[in-house]
Amino acid sequence: MSSTPNRAALKGILERCGLRLSEGQYDLLWSYHRLLREADAELNLTRIRNFENMVLKHYVDSLLVLKHVELPSPLVDMGSGAGLPGIPLKIARPGVHMILAEPRGARAAFLRAACERLGLDGAEVHEGKVGPHFTRPVEGVISRAVATIPETLGRVAYCLRPGGRMIFLKGPDCDPEVAEARQALGEAYRLSGDFADRIPGTEHRRRFVVFERLDAPVVSASMPEATPPLERAFSGPAKEVTSASNPSFRLAREVLNGRGIRKHGRALISGRRILSEVVDRFADRVESWLTGPGGDPPPEGLDPGVTWLRLDASLFRELDVSGTKGPLLLARVPEMPTWSEADPWPDGCTLFVPFQDPENVGAVLRSAAAFGVSRVVLLREAAHPFHPKAVRAAGPAVFQVPILSGPSIDELSLGSVPMVPLDVDGPAIDLDPWPDRFGLVPGVEGPGLPGHLRGHPGRRRVPIAAGVESLNAATACAVALFSWRSGAGRPSGSLG
Repeated sequence: MSSTPNRAALKGILERCGLRLSEGQYDLLWSYHRLLREADAELNLTRIRNFENMVLKHYVDSLLVLKHVELPSPLVDMGSGAGLPGIPLKIARPGVHMILAEPRGARAAFLRAACERLGLDGAEVHEGKVGPHFTRPVEGVISRAVATIPETLGRVAYCLRPGGRMIFLKGPDCDPEVAEARQALGEAYRLSGDFADRIPGTEHRRRFVVFERLDAPVVSASMPEATPPLERAFSGPAKEVTSASNPSFRLAREVLNGRGIRKHGRALISGRRILSEVVDRFADRVESWLTGPGGDPPPEGLDPGVTWLRLDASLFRELDVSGTKGPLLLARVPEMPTWSEADPWPDGCTLFVPFQDPENVGAVLRSAAAFGVSRVVLLREAAHPFHPKAVRAAGPAVFQVPILSGPSIDELSLGSVPMVPLDVDGPAIDLDPWPDRFGLVPGVEGPGLPGHLRGHPGRRRVPIAAGVESLNAATACAVALFSWRSGAGRPSGSLG
């Protein structure tokens, strides 16, 4: 059962995980949690919004390293984002001078405000990337970003003193990265620690990998200085892709369909406007920037570890299925937790989506974001929301709306919370007030609703002109959501 969000619950979760702080430190961590939640709606600082999951996957995950590693000082939190792991570590180890490095202006402003409001002496914000232009000598760098170990070691070589340590918070399967770093950078770095751990009571596993900087120059293609002079404006790693057997290309090609997206947890995003919004608001999800010959380099604001993949023209055309001829993004797909009717239902609308056409899935996600749906439950019949066609239709809304995975529409229980199936034979949609808490259930394109939902007492229909058989499924949902938002039982806020 989820914990009620309060200081006592936060303290209890940390102590169950073997992490004990002083009462004053619990106060600070609770204050930081509240600041993070307040700013999240505007800045999209985290995809995790359940309180207990936030404590476990953000704060406990940040602090577990203290069980294995003594923090050096000054310490740079590289790609700090929302202040993780830097702010929880600073709270737990107030004597460490913490530098929160974050290139995105809005997030850097949040970090400055958070440090000021929390009164964190010896904490500062560097608004920029860690790389060739950050040459301030430090004793340590820590990161839980997605860049590979060799790439990151190349970037921190400009600031990490001999004897200083680079501390990685990695997933459990990072052995290939460790091996590559030891082989390519063995004269400049020494592996000084490798610790495995798990958040107690969960399946969330961590590896804490520590490399010590040696007194030798770093000579590596991972260093931004290895980039050709004409591309000096982009300081991250760049790779030429000339073969269809290249692993990066093969992965990108596989995620052009739902099966590949589910397998790899990655998706390709296209369209300059969508790319711009994703870079501005969800840059932490971007792994690679893909272009054809002569394509635009990655923009400022992306994580230093984002790789620029420059593909041969024929390979790029194969991935550019929408024919945009512009850059593509390879992005990490958010987790989609399993929906359970037994879980607490949020106020407002829970939208159940069975659409098999990815463009309909994308369109309804855009409507869900626009009208303030509490969450979307993607039913088993539905196309993947990160299918290229779905993303093109949804735009950034695919990252904005909480998405859960659900059962087949045939198995959807009517339960205790009111269900509102969209049925062409139901009463008009605006005859009765909308419930304060309900599930909106459209049918599958073509077959419509299954038998147990037809004739349901809560069903409603969207009135249409005589002689017209039906509306497009996603359009019908948009009309229903507009009716809900503008009628009785709508959530606070206004349209527009």
